[in-house]
Amino acid sequence: MAIPDYEAMMLPLLRLAKDGNEHRIKDAVETLAVEFRLSAQDIDQVYPQSGAPVFSGRVRWADVYLTQAGLLQHVGRGRFRITERGKAALASNPGNLNVKYLERFPEFREFRKRSRPKNDGKIDIQVESQPPQEVIEAAYQTWRSGLAQQLLQRVQAASPKFFEKLVVDLLVAMGYGGSRKDAGKVIGRAGDEGIDGLINEDRLGLDTIYVQAKRWQGAVSRKEVQAFAGALDGQRANKGVMITTSRFTDDAEQFAERSTRKIILIDGDRLAELMIDYGVGVSDKDKPAYILKEADSDYFEEA
Repeated sequence: MAIPDYEAMMLPLLRLAKDGNEHRIKDAVETLAVEFRLSAQDIDQVYPQSGAPVFSGRVRWADVYLTQAGLLQHVGRGRFRITERGKAALASNPGNLNVKYLERFPEFREFRKRSRPKNDGKIDIQVESQPPQEVIEAAYQTWRSGLAQQLLQRVQAASPKFFEKLVVDLLVAMGYGGSRKDAGKVIGRAGDEGIDGLINEDRLGLDTIYVQAKRWQGAVSRKEVQAFAGALDGQRANKGVMITTSRFTDDAEQFAERSTRKIILIDGDRLAELMIDYGVGVSDKDKPAYILKEADSDYFEEA
């Protein structure tokens, strides 16, 4: 099932603390995972950029909001307890707890006021309703998606010679082929609209990978992948990579998955993603970097 948002976790988290005892956030995450019947895959889901777990992050944001509203209080590192206000809220049998409900408490309204960016009140209500980490993650993915499309368009418009250079640069950036000079020696047997060749899998040349990279105009079919597998046989190679600026058909992908050879297919979208990941054709020059910080629980342990 889909992971509930942080507002959906507020009431279950408050109910968990209704016994008045101290509870650990770590234990609350495990308990709520069972209550929401989440699978191991759901629990292990992470944000693409930061790698932080989604579910536990949302539980922690629910804890932050309930604490700021005075329904919970922190009593030590990673531990919380219900307050009298929290008990009263449960006694009123609320059908749901969310940001709108918490707005009735002046401490929470002040917290929201402090946490809003100063932009003359021009706040998108949908942005406001999300935890900051999720807002940043969504904004980053939107930016990255646009950048990937821009890169792909430029690659498709570039010359075959440039595409050859791009593939060499990317493979070297990913750790294949040793130096760019060494990689260039084995990649660059130019054919129409692309390149073909062998590249070392490691710097010592203990294994090799056969590479075929072409700017196909349409989708790459199973026939082309089968021909590539035949080329691997001819080269006595066990591993191969096919790179295209277009896409692969479903039959082509299924054939590659079932092949006795290790064949990796990289379509245009994946190519652009790898370019971003390994810094090929992109630059962060003169762009601001945003470092997210959080309170250091160890520092405040004695307090």
